[in-house]
Amino acid sequence: MQKKLNSKIFNFEFYTLHSRRAGFTLIEIMVVLFILAILAAIVAPRLIGRTDDARVVKAKVQIKNFETALKLFKMDNGFYPSTEQGLEALIEKPTTGKIPENYKTGGYLEKKKITPDSWGHSYVYISPGTQGDYDIISYGADGVPGGKGYDADITNWDL
Repeated sequence: MQKKLNSKIFNFEFYTLHSRRAGFTLIEIMVVLFILAILAAIVAPRLIGRTDDARVVKAKVQIKNFETALKLFKMDNGFYPSTEQGLEALIEKPTTGKIPENYKTGGYLEKKKITPDSWGHSYVYISPGTQGDYDIISYGADGVPGGKGYDADITNWDL
């Protein structure tokens, strides 16, 4: 009986000593939240400004991909697609205008679709172009010709 009584006391003391430290205090939680808030205040502004830079880079890369596909189209067929045929001629054989004789099966773009620019606007394709055989233009964030900063036009002749 004495042994059972001692074990119950021991278990009770063990339980009370460890149950006090089972959770976090309100102060500890507040300190952690304060540290996280400071980190977010430092890191967030740096990440927010980078999204627009990434959009510009993405548009430039897409224009370069279109240029490569257009060059392959010309190598196979001897001409660039017309403005009327547009960039869609890179994914599907044109049925209007000058019809390509040696059109590559499957088209000239890997994704099989013309994706909009980084801001969701369609690319402008003009052939023959004002700056060369063709012009490819993204009108930037605002989607209208001209502009400065992130609203500036991104063109194939400026890359």
